[in-house]
Amino acid sequence: MPRAVVIGSGPNGLAAAITLARAGLEVEVHEAEEQLGGGLRSAELTLPGFVHDVCSSVHPLSLASPLFRTLELDVDWVQPDAPAAHPFDDGTAVLLERSLLATAAGLGRDDGAYRRLVGPLVESWPEVERVLLGPHPLSPRTLLQLGDRLGPRGLAAALRAGLSSARALAEGHFADERTRAWFAGHAAHSMLPLERRPSAGFGLTLAVLGHVVGWPFPRGGSQRLADALTAKLRDLGGEIRTSSLVDSLPRADLVLADVVPRELLRLARGRLPERYERALHSYRHGPGAFKVDWALDGPIPWSTAECRRAGTVHLGGSLDEISASEWDAWRGRPAERPFVLLAQTSLFDPTRAPAGKHTAWAYCHVPNSSAEDMTERIEAQVERFAPGFHELVLARHTMGPAELEARNRNLVGGDLNAGAMDLGQLLLRPVRRPVPYRTPLTGVYLCSAATPPGGGVHGMCGFSAARVALRDLERA
Repeated sequence: MPRAVVIGSGPNGLAAAITLARAGLEVEVHEAEEQLGGGLRSAELTLPGFVHDVCSSVHPLSLASPLFRTLELDVDWVQPDAPAAHPFDDGTAVLLERSLLATAAGLGRDDGAYRRLVGPLVESWPEVERVLLGPHPLSPRTLLQLGDRLGPRGLAAALRAGLSSARALAEGHFADERTRAWFAGHAAHSMLPLERRPSAGFGLTLAVLGHVVGWPFPRGGSQRLADALTAKLRDLGGEIRTSSLVDSLPRADLVLADVVPRELLRLARGRLPERYERALHSYRHGPGAFKVDWALDGPIPWSTAECRRAGTVHLGGSLDEISASEWDAWRGRPAERPFVLLAQTSLFDPTRAPAGKHTAWAYCHVPNSSAEDMTERIEAQVERFAPGFHELVLARHTMGPAELEARNRNLVGGDLNAGAMDLGQLLLRPVRRPVPYRTPLTGVYLCSAATPPGGGVHGMCGFSAARVALRDLERA
């Protein structure tokens, strides 16, 4: 029986291990930390009984994942009443609803523009999903199928919109400043400046996902998803070792590394060809994140009731304000009024906190490896839209880029996407090769979010890499 070793137990490492085990290989996973899951970890970060997600928390791509759908994972998914809300200073808010029509109706005079932009993508989701999530590398047939569904003009329009900048799309399609700001909040998940391509594609994807699968999260914390993937691997005979830091590439028929380029260079110990090594050294990371978790004495007192229906709340005001915040992170200066992404899971999942209490977390983008403490600035943005928030804080826990990287070596400088996802590194990551999962070393593959389709809890980087590795093993 061929033997495979997987380095890292994040969602991509576990997805790769499960794929290899399903193919009949003997699989062994090594995780450097005591706790499995990579970005899928939960812990009592503030007070006993308050469950916080250490990194990733809201997982639309998990329900959309072509791999996860086949695994019948033991996860109870919680769907908020509305996926996301964007409040304004006048006490109103715009919501992303599960219903496309309800969302469009809330956009006022941009109702028709939104339906024309997003409607075809929602209706064609099975084909859109294969292009976005793979498995990769994409075949020409995949694009042809999407073209058949959308038509030549529809395909051209979708590609043009998805590959444009968020500002260009917002100002070109929407007349109302509120709609433009609402779209900018979705696009800012890209961690790209809103004037850079393809930031619009991230905003469109998140809006479409809200209508197709929602923005759910696992009841009890993100760790439940990692535990479910781990249980599936063990059912298939896979072995998992925690507190097992790998210092060099092990000997095995296949080695799949759920690591960023910097870690692959460390593991290879000079065995990589010089040209490939140079390419890995030139891999670019984006801004970092500064995150605050709170134990609260009650629900956040939003000025507008709509925010109490949403699992995720975008705090940033206008398009221009959000744009300035994201540019500051890229230009090396922490924003004075940062765009803040906030999740309030305990409103919909009472297992996250003691009775009558609540949890919430928020983060903003900061320069990579920034040491700036953003706690006061983040909390000021929450207080701006929820007066009285400060009085509810029982305890807080903060993590800057250094702390995030210390918990997960793949979060270089606090970069949550394992590498900038601009046009230069969207699909050709981490190097410009037709099959980026293969390394020049026989039997060694990359399967992290530094490979297509990139960041997000979907496991498709690991699944795609494992498929390539299995085909290569058959040919050997």
